[in-house]
Amino acid sequence: MQKIKSLMTRQGLRSPQESVNDLSPIENLRIPTKEELRELHEEPPDPQAQQEIINSIEEVYFSNDSFDIVKYELERLPPVLSLQELEEYRDKLKQQQAAVSKKVADLILEKQPAYVEELERVTSLQSGLQLAAVICTNGRRHLNIAKEGFTQTSLGLLANQRKRQLLIGLLKSLRTIKTLQRTDVRLSEMLEEEDYPGAIQLCLECQKAASTFKHYSCISELNSKLQDTLEQIEEQLDVALSKICKNFDINHYTKVQQAYRLLGKTQTAMDQLHMHFTQAIHNTVFQVVLGYVELCAGNTDTKFQKLQYKDLCTHITSDSYIPCLADLCKALWEVMLSYYRTMQWHENHDQDEAAVVSSDGNNVIGTEENSFDRNYVKKKLEHGLSRIWQDVQLKVKTYLLGTDLSNFKYDDFIFVLDVISRLMQVGEEFCGSKSEVLQESIRKQSVNYFKTYHRTRLEELRMFLENETWELCPVKSSFSILQLHEFKFLEQSRSPSVSPSKQPASAASSAVTLFEQYCAAGNPFEIQADSKDDETEDVLASNGYESDEQEKSAYQEYDSDSDVPEELKRDYVDEQTGDAPIKSVSRETLRSRKRSDYNLNKVNAPILTNTTLNVIRLVGKYMQMMNILKPIAFDVIHFMSQLFDYYLYAVYTFFGRNDMFESTGLGLSSSRLRTTLNRIQESLIDLEVSADPSGTLTAAEERKEKVPSPHLSHLVVLTSGNSLYGLAERVVATESLVFLAEQFEFLQPHLDAVMPAAKKPFLQQFYSQTVSTASELRKPVYWIVAAKAIDYEQMLLLMANVKWDVKEIMSQHNVYVDALLKEFEEFNRRLNDVSKRVRIPLPVSNILWEHCIRLANRTLVEGYANVKKCSNEGRALMQLDFQQFLMKLEKLTDIRPIPDKEFVETYIKAYYLTENDMESWIKEHREYSTKQLTNLVNICLGTYINKKARQKLLATIDDTDRPKR
Repeated sequence: MQKIKSLMTRQGLRSPQESVNDLSPIENLRIPTKEELRELHEEPPDPQAQQEIINSIEEVYFSNDSFDIVKYELERLPPVLSLQELEEYRDKLKQQQAAVSKKVADLILEKQPAYVEELERVTSLQSGLQLAAVICTNGRRHLNIAKEGFTQTSLGLLANQRKRQLLIGLLKSLRTIKTLQRTDVRLSEMLEEEDYPGAIQLCLECQKAASTFKHYSCISELNSKLQDTLEQIEEQLDVALSKICKNFDINHYTKVQQAYRLLGKTQTAMDQLHMHFTQAIHNTVFQVVLGYVELCAGNTDTKFQKLQYKDLCTHITSDSYIPCLADLCKALWEVMLSYYRTMQWHENHDQDEAAVVSSDGNNVIGTEENSFDRNYVKKKLEHGLSRIWQDVQLKVKTYLLGTDLSNFKYDDFIFVLDVISRLMQVGEEFCGSKSEVLQESIRKQSVNYFKTYHRTRLEELRMFLENETWELCPVKSSFSILQLHEFKFLEQSRSPSVSPSKQPASAASSAVTLFEQYCAAGNPFEIQADSKDDETEDVLASNGYESDEQEKSAYQEYDSDSDVPEELKRDYVDEQTGDAPIKSVSRETLRSRKRSDYNLNKVNAPILTNTTLNVIRLVGKYMQMMNILKPIAFDVIHFMSQLFDYYLYAVYTFFGRNDMFESTGLGLSSSRLRTTLNRIQESLIDLEVSADPSGTLTAAEERKEKVPSPHLSHLVVLTSGNSLYGLAERVVATESLVFLAEQFEFLQPHLDAVMPAAKKPFLQQFYSQTVSTASELRKPVYWIVAAKAIDYEQMLLLMANVKWDVKEIMSQHNVYVDALLKEFEEFNRRLNDVSKRVRIPLPVSNILWEHCIRLANRTLVEGYANVKKCSNEGRALMQLDFQQFLMKLEKLTDIRPIPDKEFVETYIKAYYLTENDMESWIKEHREYSTKQLTNLVNICLGTYINKKARQKLLATIDDTDRPKR
């Protein structure tokens, strides 16, 4: 096919017949003979067969022109030639050639109409070109005729018309110049109306017009005058911009911004605005402080105006400190609010402008410039937030540190904290700042104030404790510390940074920022009247009872059911665990239980004293300060823990200290309690009577942080048997401490929330090692009562008179058992008498009974260990006596099991042990004293063992006792 195309190219555009005739045999193509054509016409070829013949042609025949077909065919001849094969191969080639020739002829004939059509188009184009040439020739001829036909008169008319037009333009220019001369008056009027955009627009138009007519000599002077006017407008515009800093007005600021935009100085305006805000902060605080200083000085001397702001702050008096601080913050709030509203204006303006640009995006260059200006202004405003807040912080810090606040009243200092806390909240909403400068300055003042305040409060607490008679403070059974003024802030769900005492918060204010709340009107630093001062706390109950009915029923007979509260009639609730059984408790159980529960004849109001209430109020005040100012949270909680420590130590010192504790072997003081008391004594209690003049300064500072040990009031009598050795006072003191510990437990989540993470181990240690030990103080305190309430020495004397070497088994118990039971009955009666003064809670009565029974059982063992002679019948008598004692005792108390019951039974049963069993028994029972064990060996086994065996057992006792020493 490539050869056919090249052949057609060389032949040029000819008729199909000529093209067919020009085909050369050299190109391996020939024209079919007449015979072949006749055959073709006679026998119409099958197109499919023809196509198959063409497809059977070898690919090499369709290669480039340099291919030599003859050479190729000759080389393909076999070595031995066969005429028949050659003729067959020749016929095949002829068929292929005829098929190709037929195909080429068909293609040529098929394209002939297109060729004829194209030839006609060329002929038509040639005719069009000839016509165009004729038209051009005619046009040139007509132009020459017109040129020759113009006359001088026609040109003169045109010249006069042109001159007329120029004169009309001159008249218009003269009128414009006349108008320009009168613009000064209009500009002055616009400036008086504060229409800065209109004035600048007019001035710029005048300048543009003046530049248009600058070729007139009268205009040159006008142009310089307009430039001076424009500069004057810029100066007035800067003054107008400065007014925004204290009292933002939307319309005023809109005009100013439009004016600056007309001048093309939007960025310059923003730089100037920040300078004005900085200057406004400085001028505002100086004028506020200066006004108070001059007012307090009482004269009009101008020397204060020459002072620096830092020096001026030191002249503020204590009386004017708080009003000045409030006014200072109010003035600074106005400045920050103006800045906030300025940012709001730009945000809204940018949104409106972006909406306009999106609807009409024709001026791309102007849009890009506006976008650049908007981005610059936005970044400048955002950056200015922190700068302005930093200036505010520094000014307020200087004011704060200019006066020593350590001698302020508590409420006044809380108000200062409240104002600064509100200011820090403003800073956080203003620019997200944590106000480190303010926090550090107020922390310094707070720590300084709080150390002085806490020292005074500790001294007051010592005075309270030393004058406390430990009488019950009558409060209602529904009393809660949340009812006290000092804890009202815990009930209000709001940010801890908001004042707990001065600023009432609403539920909606927590979700609305101060800027949103006071944007339209008002000021968050307005001093509001404290409505809480008008409130009265309704926590005290008249004479200890909440109603006359309860007072009447408090003294009814114990056997009646009227003294049993309804909740106890329904279900008994264990006061120690708080668990209520599923099944209702029977009336018999109630009757038996109330013998040891001495709180049923009083309303179950909390047991606390005036001192306890005072400590709780102090804790509330400390928490107020801590809640407002979290940076000193650790110091406040540390001082708060000292209040509890001192109260705990005082109760222990007054009622629980006794050197006989450890000698009893009862384990009354846990190791944790002893550790806590030792820690308090070392860290908080000043044991020195007078200061050592030769002591170091460090020692003096340490002593300043300590408080002398309190002394019990001489009005409190703990030695009278009728009052059970001051049991009422002991109950009030100990249970008020337990109540105080419960309040600390209640406050733990609040303390934990504000405690710094690094200091939380201190808080956890305080609760786990100190607060939780308050209830453990019951044992040593009430042990002293139990040790004196029953005459254990008399019982030992009665037991010494009993003969234990009887020969027959007795059926009657000994007299000492009845005497001991009478002591317990008397103890029960005196408990009832005390309970009429002070409610005795169930845990207290249980501990008292437990101590008494434990001491009685140990006295029994000691009495049995004093026996000189004992028979088997005597041992049976011991068991009879002890069983009689247990049976009668169980009717007096509901404590189960009886404490140390096994201690006595095990000792009595040891009388029956053999020699071999006794040695292992001695090693296992180390709770008995050497004397008691020795008596067992000498009395029980001495009658039927030899001296050597006895010496061995005594040696075992000595070895067992040695580690105890």
